[in-house]
Amino acid sequence: MNVSSEATQSLWMARTPPRSGPALDASLTCDVVVIGAGVAGLSAAYELRLAGQDVVVLDRGPFAGGMSARTTAHLASACDDLYQNYIRMRGEAEARVFRESQQAAIERIAAIQMNERIACNFTRLDGYLFLGEGDDAEILSKERAACERIGFLGVEWAGDHARAFLQGRPALRFPYQARFHPMKYLLGLAGALERRGVRLFAHTPVTRVADEGEGAVAETASGHAVRARAAIVATNSPINDLVALHAKQAPYRSYVIAARCPKGAFEDALYWDTLDPYHYIRLQEADGEDDGVDPWVLIGGEDHKTGEADDYEERFARLEHFARAMIPDLGPVDHRWSGQVMEPADAAPFVGRNPGERNVFVVTGDSGQGMTTGVMAGLLLRDLALGRENAWEQAYRPDRASLRATGEYVAENATMARNLTQYLTPGEAAGLDRIAPGHGALVRAGAQKIAAFRDEAGALHAFSAACTHAGCLVRWNALERCWDCPCHGSQFGVDGEPLNGPAISPLAPWRAT
Repeated sequence: MNVSSEATQSLWMARTPPRSGPALDASLTCDVVVIGAGVAGLSAAYELRLAGQDVVVLDRGPFAGGMSARTTAHLASACDDLYQNYIRMRGEAEARVFRESQQAAIERIAAIQMNERIACNFTRLDGYLFLGEGDDAEILSKERAACERIGFLGVEWAGDHARAFLQGRPALRFPYQARFHPMKYLLGLAGALERRGVRLFAHTPVTRVADEGEGAVAETASGHAVRARAAIVATNSPINDLVALHAKQAPYRSYVIAARCPKGAFEDALYWDTLDPYHYIRLQEADGEDDGVDPWVLIGGEDHKTGEADDYEERFARLEHFARAMIPDLGPVDHRWSGQVMEPADAAPFVGRNPGERNVFVVTGDSGQGMTTGVMAGLLLRDLALGRENAWEQAYRPDRASLRATGEYVAENATMARNLTQYLTPGEAAGLDRIAPGHGALVRAGAQKIAAFRDEAGALHAFSAACTHAGCLVRWNALERCWDCPCHGSQFGVDGEPLNGPAISPLAPWRAT
């Protein structure tokens, strides 16, 4: 199981489902073991295989069934946190590395889909950063100046055509951006890996990843292990770390709707505004036997920290209101889903050696740019695993400390302190008998908090509410019908099984005494 078991399905998942595969049924050895078959894991496996490495890939669910399946797949070298903020926290040199490496990821996707003949609707286009309602236009002037300082050529004020769609709002045009169909790309990449001899195993939860001096080991729930010279943990939120990385990032949930819009209604481009959290928009052309001629438009936003809101109907309603104000001819909303992103406190992802270890590598903290960060990570981790130098290494080091982001670190880590005080508060429901079919809630039982869900048949599923990663109390996610951990992003199914890291163990069953 992984997050493909959540209640909603993205546009991609509904039309191109994640692919299953065999589970690991014996212990193996290889050069590099990759944990996670999303964009980062498959990209790293691909680059390492091209470099002649024997690679094994393990995933707890189907291939491409994790958070990579819930993206809107903006391929952007613009920074979703804005370069003016990136420079403030990381400096111009590292902002320049971020821009160059994200652009390199776009070019790498272009090359791979062509070389491997992956039909994934890859399209080059522009991106537009437009002024959010109530924001000062000075933010755009500062962003253009920041781009000039780091050598991002061609960023200019948007022309009349784009501004007509944006209802006269000022905007910046970012050249050299792109989009694609993420599931078609990822499944095509998995097929390319298999053709090249990479061994891929689905439905194989990893329970331990460890550095063993001269190598690394990935142990699985089935009792089998994969020993390798190096291990790469590409599980969205790392499953191999208790504190070091999780204290530097925080989980956020984002929402997306998809509906048809008339062909030619507006320029095919990427769009995002300056608000915090921001809205983001893109098109996806129709294809397939059952598709019409009108494209899909995907609109996302309304983010919040994981576990700190459960008002998804209101958030979807606000998204639809925003979308229809910009696109009056928008058709009915056919798809609604959510996804989780990991927000680093200092704007940059964490890609490189796991702190304190030699042979274990990680990729996480990709914010809203997971597709390009994942592909970039494949290139960077290939070099690090092979002992090569890479000019991007310093900018993405997982063990870095950023004094300029101290306030962000303190604010994000306050979540855990607040969460632990909730062990002393009353439950959300007065008792287990008060939970209606199809609903979940926290219930106090003596000194414990119980995570309880009653299914439509009336059966109760009750577990300790303590996340098995660091002990925070989970919260019910009514949209996805799962339990979310607000502290570090773990998710659990209604049966208590982990769906998303960092937790690797199920919630403890609860039985009345």
